[in-house]
Amino acid sequence: MTFKPQDFFRPEMLAETAYPVPSAAGMIKLDAMENPYDWPETMIQAWLDHLRRARPNRYPDPKAPTLKAALRDYAGVPEEADILLGNGSDEIIQILLLALVGQPQAAVMAPEPTFVMYRQIARWLNLDFIGVPLKSDFHLDRDAMLAAVDRHRPKVVFLAYPNNPTGNLFDENTISEIIRRTPGLVVLDEAYAPFARSTWMDRIGEFSNLLVMRTLSKLGLAGLRLGFLAGNPEWLEQFEKLRLPYNINVLTQLTAEFALSQGELFEQQTSRIRIDRETLSTELGKLPCVESFPSAANFILFRAAEADRVFTALRQQGILIKNLNPAGGLLRDCLRVTVGTPEENRAFLAALRAAVAH
Repeated sequence: MTFKPQDFFRPEMLAETAYPVPSAAGMIKLDAMENPYDWPETMIQAWLDHLRRARPNRYPDPKAPTLKAALRDYAGVPEEADILLGNGSDEIIQILLLALVGQPQAAVMAPEPTFVMYRQIARWLNLDFIGVPLKSDFHLDRDAMLAAVDRHRPKVVFLAYPNNPTGNLFDENTISEIIRRTPGLVVLDEAYAPFARSTWMDRIGEFSNLLVMRTLSKLGLAGLRLGFLAGNPEWLEQFEKLRLPYNINVLTQLTAEFALSQGELFEQQTSRIRIDRETLSTELGKLPCVESFPSAANFILFRAAEADRVFTALRQQGILIKNLNPAGGLLRDCLRVTVGTPEENRAFLAALRAAVAH
C-alpha cells in the first residue's frame, strides 16, 4: 500500500497553494515593498568588520539583549513593555495564532483586504478566521467591525497600520473603539511605520490588550527576516514559550545591531522614498483610465482598466509589480507598485503609459 499526501494532509490544506514569489531575474522589481537603495561601500566595509565578532560554531544568544536594546531605542518601545523577536513578522503571527490551537471557538479577525498571512496562517492552524470587508474607499467599516467583535468575540484582531495592500491609515478613533470592545488581543501591524510617521507604540500602556508588531524588512533589511512584537510583559512571557529557540541567527543579530546604529542613513533613504511616493502618486493621477489611492506606506495601490493585460504588458517591458486583480472584490482591477528609485519610477511610468495607451 502506498502512503500518499492525500492520506496525510487535511483536505483544506491540499486545496491551498504556497505563497507565490515570482522570479524577478532581469526585471525592475517593484512588487515586494523593499527599500531599493543599497548601502554605500564605506558602510559595507564597517558592517563586515562588525561581523568579524561572529562565532558561527556557537548558537546565537536566544535572549539577544543587545539587539533588543537597539530595537527599543530605534522604535521607541516604552520601558514598561517587553519585546518578542521573530524570523520576520510572519513567524510572530504564527506564534500568536499557535497559542489559540485547541481552544474552542477561538476566532481570529481582520478587516479585508489586508495582509494575506493573517488569514493564511489561521487556515493552516485550522482556526476560525473572520474577514470584515472594508468600505469601498478602503477605510474601516466601524459598525461592521464592532458588530463582528460583539458577535464572534475574537481572541486576536489584526489591524495593519498602514494597511497592506491599500496603503491607508485607519481612523484612530475607530481603532481605539475596536481595542476597547475586543475581549481578546488587538495587534497593530506597523510594518510600514518608517513611511507613515504615525504609530501606536507609545500607547501600549494605555490598553491592556494592545500589542504592536514591527519588521525591519521595509526599512531596508528585508534579507535579514527580523520582526518584533512589543507589549505587556505578562503576555509576551507566555508567547515566548512558543518561540523556537535560536530563531534569530547570529549574523542577523549582529547585522541588525550594526544597521540600527546607522539611523541617519536609513532616515535619509525613507525620507527620499516618502518624497518620491508623492511624485509617483501625482504622475499616476495624470494618466487616463488610472485611479490611484492615497498611501502612507512605500507603495501605491492603483486601479487600471484591464488590469491583467496592463500587468502582463509591464512584465513584457521588464517591470514587475503586484497584480491584485485575481483577489477580486474591492481589489478588482487593482495593481500595487512599490516606490523605487527615481530611475525605476520613471521606467515604470513610461511602461505604464505605453500599457494603458493600448
